[in-house]
Amino acid sequence: MNRSAALGRAAGNQRRAAVLALVLIAGAVWLSVPLGRWQVGLFVSVGIVLGLVNQVLTEWSLLRSIEGGDLLTRKQFAVTSLLRLAVVSAVSLLLAVAFWPDGATVLMGVAMFHLIVLVLTGLPLLREMRKT
Repeated sequence: MNRSAALGRAAGNQRRAAVLALVLIAGAVWLSVPLGRWQVGLFVSVGIVLGLVNQVLTEWSLLRSIEGGDLLTRKQFAVTSLLRLAVVSAVSLLLAVAFWPDGATVLMGVAMFHLIVLVLTGLPLLREMRKT
């Protein structure tokens, strides 16, 4: 499978995360605009998008590894995850510093997205564990 097809499939596999991101973005804008703080809504939305990009790239990396037949070792997986998180963090921090204080809400958007995705991922696992 070529890279663009794998990326398309990875994005398709993250439909639930994408819908979640859209709901969170709509909520951020819906709350911030009436309060006269549209910049906060914008930066929270950027953080949510960065979180979604990280989620899709994680799926893409795993999909390429599995379909390519060359499974990553723990160390390789850790390195690729660390690099991906470093890029997302660097972009987030750059925006936070460049557009301080409203830009700092980018970090809140990334954290909020990852926390909710973690909960949504963990709930089915907990249910499955309870069945056994």
